[in-house]
Amino acid sequence: MTAREWIDSFAAAIGAEPPDDATVTQLLDLAGVAAHASERTAAPIACWLAGRAGLDPAAALDIAHQSF
Repeated sequence: MTAREWIDSFAAAIGAEPPDDATVTQLLDLAGVAAHASERTAAPIACWLAGRAGLDPAAALDIAHQSF
C-alpha cells in the first residue's frame, strides 16, 4: 500500500476528506521544520497541534518558519 492509499483509506475510516497533494506537501514541510528545529518526535505533534488549532497547513508552516 502506498502512502497515498493509506491516507485515503484512513481518511475514509474516520469520515474525513483526504488532503490534496498541496496540503500533503505543506504538512510534510511543517513536519520537517519541527523535526529539524528539535527532535523528530516533534514532527507529528506539530501537525496534530496545527489541526487542533484549526490552522490551515500553509498558515502553520508560515508560523513555524517565522518562529523557528
